[in-house]
Amino acid sequence: MDANDVRRTWRDRSGEFSPEYYAYYGPNETSTSIRRHLERRVAKDAAVLELGCGPGRHLAHLLTHGFENLHGIDINDDSFDVMADAYPELAAEGRFYADAIEDVVTEFDDGQFDATYSIETLQHIHPDDEWVFEDVARVTGDLLVTVENEGDERLPPSERGVNEHEYDFPLYYRDWERVFTEFGFVQVDVERGERDTLRVFERRTA
Repeated sequence: MDANDVRRTWRDRSGEFSPEYYAYYGPNETSTSIRRHLERRVAKDAAVLELGCGPGRHLAHLLTHGFENLHGIDINDDSFDVMADAYPELAAEGRFYADAIEDVVTEFDDGQFDATYSIETLQHIHPDDEWVFEDVARVTGDLLVTVENEGDERLPPSERGVNEHEYDFPLYYRDWERVFTEFGFVQVDVERGERDTLRVFERRTA
């Protein structure tokens, strides 16, 4: 798949891994983990951005627990119709962008968001679009959290490559610590799960 094919896969997604799919399952343990790390490190009025927010199940969990300045990007327009039905308060109070991450973050100001997080989203960015990771770092002021599938941990990150066979879309395995420490962050926490690894990064101070 080239970069346009990958984007099209998610823009037109239905059935498994679609906005309806995620709204059906609702907030989960990952929602709780994200909230816990945000509560430790940023105020409830902090500007929070989710990359690949889908119908907003994780953001809705944050809203329920007092976070009030919530933003999300998703490439699938259906996400926001589903959000309006499943999480109407979030749809009314948050600010959302229906487009590819690559086409949105370039428009944000430096440090516009106090905290940015992604859950199984950056793993789908095509290698031709890896330039976007620097922009993700640029728009994030204080806190960045990634929850991504990093492949077989028995292998060095450089040898994990891409999984093109388990799903009908590719997973690109990356060394997120290396990626974001290159762009001014320091890793302060790691939680390894059955499928994904949660990494917490804070802006490096001089």
